Amino acid sequence: MNKILIANRGEIALRIMRSAKEMGILTVAVFSEADREALHVRYADEAIYIGPSPASESYLAGEKIIEACRITGAEAIHPGYGFLSENAVFAQMVQDAGLVLIGPSPEAMSVMGNKLSAKAAALKYHIPMVPGTEEAITDVSEAKRRAAEVGFPILIKAAAGGGGKGMRVVEDILSFDEQMQLAVSEAQSAFGDGAVFIERYVSSPRHIEIQILGDNHGNIVHLFERECSIQRRHQKVIEEAPSSILSPELRTKMGKCAVDVARSVNYTGAGTVEFILDENLDFFFLEMNTRLQVEHPVTELITGLDLVKEQIKIARGEVLSFSQEDLKINGHAIELRVYAEDPQHNFLPDIGMLKTYRTPKGNGVRVDDGFEEGMEIPVYYDPMIAKLITYGGNREEAISRMRRAIAEYDITGIQTTLNFGKFVMEHEAFISGNFNTHFVSKYFNPEIVETGNEDEALMAAIVALNQLKKNNSSAIAVPIAQAANNWFKNRAKY
Repeated sequence: MNKILIANRGEIALRIMRSAKEMGILTVAVFSEADREALHVRYADEAIYIGPSPASESYLAGEKIIEACRITGAEAIHPGYGFLSENAVFAQMVQDAGLVLIGPSPEAMSVMGNKLSAKAAALKYHIPMVPGTEEAITDVSEAKRRAAEVGFPILIKAAAGGGGKGMRVVEDILSFDEQMQLAVSEAQSAFGDGAVFIERYVSSPRHIEIQILGDNHGNIVHLFERECSIQRRHQKVIEEAPSSILSPELRTKMGKCAVDVARSVNYTGAGTVEFILDENLDFFFLEMNTRLQVEHPVTELITGLDLVKEQIKIARGEVLSFSQEDLKINGHAIELRVYAEDPQHNFLPDIGMLKTYRTPKGNGVRVDDGFEEGMEIPVYYDPMIAKLITYGGNREEAISRMRRAIAEYDITGIQTTLNFGKFVMEHEAFISGNFNTHFVSKYFNPEIVETGNEDEALMAAIVALNQLKKNNSSAIAVPIAQAANNWFKNRAKY
């Protein structure tokens, strides 16, 4: 395997290319119109234009990506995450073209890409499941009967996707019909498949996922867990490894179940088995992601492994060079997804130019990004700017380093999730480890963050004005407080 095409963009494309370069492998970037000047295009050994800015005409156009391989002589494709990374049809296209997909087989992808078939596969190994239906339900009367058997509140979930789409919490039977119709409609719109199923609603869940690796020789190991409970709109914002709540015994038990889920579909490559953990520390299978996860760096830091290199080695047919007994947890890592979003306004995307962009440095800090100062955040794609990861000898040190790194990260021109990250790192519930997936709705008050920002900015303005007054007393003709107030009125200009 001498040349790999990365069928992705941004930070993940760069991250994959760096590992490939260390292995002596040439890389090919693909890019859309919006990404002509992107960093991953400049970094790659070769770059191929694949279409207009909308993802449907570029990064999701499988035939264009395969043609780019033909033109450049790339032997393999790394899909990263998102876009075509979990598309079984594309995986089959790659195989049929005589190319190697750095990922699992189309069959494994297909089974695990549907929550119902994934549950059926996992049940062969007696993996714990949330009580509910094991098949799609379309008849409303039958669905209501089954919901009553499971017991309210229940969760209606789309079979074909995730990210909170096609998902509805139903508190009682009176609201069932309306919520069922909404869930089916959302699922059909988002995934082209209106199939839904029912589960008991776990009221205070934690989201725990287990990283696994499997080679083509029947060896499968787990690389411990990641805690992913800090979420907004059912999507992760902060992840850490290991979880602060798992005992060694529970970790071993969940790890074994994750390996069994992978074994149920003869899984190869890197994958993640996701579980929910209830208030009694009982865990239940949620789904399997058949790709590299956004939050994989925290696992890399606590294990010392490069997951992209391991993916490439597996795709080349190599045997895993370590066993489960060789793997140990060392230290603690936390990741904050730095999104171009406005936490003060329900985390809505805030697209624009990075007028200032300076990343934090120093011991225990890693930044995976795909932007530089002066670049625009494209409106066409996910608004993530970077992943800010900190590592320490223990959880306390990782948290303190994250606080310091957030303070050093300087971004202007757009709103970001940095201040939200600061809020989380300073909150008692997070520090104590006593939190769940309802953290944002339970604790986050946008006004607290906004007030905190203005207090800090006011102090900075007063200090600056005081210094200016010392240097040239005649230059200040208005009281400091008035000047600071004027600065706030005009801060949108800066």
